[in-house]
Amino acid sequence: MTVNMASWDRIVRLIVAVVFILLSAFVLRFNTLGIILTAIGAIFILTSLVGWCPLYTLLGFRTKR
Repeated sequence: MTVNMASWDRIVRLIVAVVFILLSAFVLRFNTLGIILTAIGAIFILTSLVGWCPLYTLLGFRTKR
């Protein structure tokens, strides 16, 4: 696993993840869409902390130069 995410990409993912989780908790009250957003948020947090996105690897895409 080599890092394939730039620091700006990791920060944006963290911000989006927090928004998804807060939206899920306070607006959607953890209904089906809320659970999906929570799962996506958790995946975004994990990938931003590790710095490696498996989807980027599959598509041959990287934001880190």
